[in-house]
Amino acid sequence: MALSISTSTSSSLLAPSGQVGRWSWRSARPATFSLTRRPLAARAAAGNAPASPVGEFVTELDAVAGFSEIVPDTVVFDDFEKFAPTAATVSSSLLLGIASLPDTKFKSAIDTALADGECNALEKPEARLSCYLTKALANVGAELAHQVPGRVSTEIDARLAYDTQGIIQRVHELLNLYNQHDVSSERLLFKIPATWQGIEASRLLESEGIQTHLTFVYSFAQAAAAAQAGASVVQIFVGRIRDWARNHSGDPEIDEALKKGEDAGLALVKKVYAYIHRNGYKTKLMAAAVRNKQDVFSLLGIDYIIAPLKILQSLEESVTDPDEKYGYVPKLTPAIGKMYNFTEEELVKWDQLSLAAAMGPAAEELLASGLEGYVNQARRVEELFGKIWPPPNV
Repeated sequence: MALSISTSTSSSLLAPSGQVGRWSWRSARPATFSLTRRPLAARAAAGNAPASPVGEFVTELDAVAGFSEIVPDTVVFDDFEKFAPTAATVSSSLLLGIASLPDTKFKSAIDTALADGECNALEKPEARLSCYLTKALANVGAELAHQVPGRVSTEIDARLAYDTQGIIQRVHELLNLYNQHDVSSERLLFKIPATWQGIEASRLLESEGIQTHLTFVYSFAQAAAAAQAGASVVQIFVGRIRDWARNHSGDPEIDEALKKGEDAGLALVKKVYAYIHRNGYKTKLMAAAVRNKQDVFSLLGIDYIIAPLKILQSLEESVTDPDEKYGYVPKLTPAIGKMYNFTEEELVKWDQLSLAAAMGPAAEELLASGLEGYVNQARRVEELFGKIWPPPNV
């Protein structure tokens, strides 16, 4: 998954724009953009259901974008100028996509990283390849930052997920590289796995004014600890939690939701949203792994929804009378923070031991699986770099 980030002066992930961008690397994994729907902006701010003149029809996409910001997960890019993205994410998967195509405007950013004298001077092959990866992320990210008005989010190597100081050092390395490209920290956000070490790194980085986005959140304890740490964004994978619940049992948090007849993923989002607003944390909440349109309708009011292209196309193609009320009301509002009942254990100051004790089997398994996938992608990039080094003209 990739993410779009806004300027620090706004609570939005988006840069101010009325354009809808469509951007990926054709057959490769994309860098995603933020989707804005200008006609609904005022209605969203007012917290009201979409309204429009009598006889005017709107798409379902217009309707839902009035309550939550929509971040497309997979899109098709053919014309950068026509479908300009507002912001982007740099990740190992994106680097693989760039490197696999014969000609993209960002290929030179990778070639430049592979020609870097500092990296080439490192004796150990693993250190040299890691240096190439870091330089390539910053080079591509800097190119994107000069072409999009919003923020560029940079993925932190998942192999550092259990190393707080390693995460912080890598973020500082990337910040230094971005500064060399005249990209300020206000244009950046760093994507960190929600291990305890990652959460602690987020706390320390946020205290420096460096904004972070915690990913692989599958439990209330992770989300609450991240909010207490001051993370700018927390991302919950709704569909992955649902998938786990369909094939497993024995997780107290999930079992409790199922007993109430609730979807486990949606229930976690609601609980975390209520917790954040009850306690006045600055953290914004993002829902990912959305499986269908009903998920989107059930999440209305959350800060951000990451949705696959097929769902967005379906919403875009569905024209509806604006007077229809069936799905166009926010399901999540700050008021639920006052109504939600939390246990004393859930309102504690989270630390490493309490977090470990509270994470059930679902969060443990899904976190491990997510980290493994990210680690494999980083290794694939390094293996590819090792095969194509030196780049042309070096």
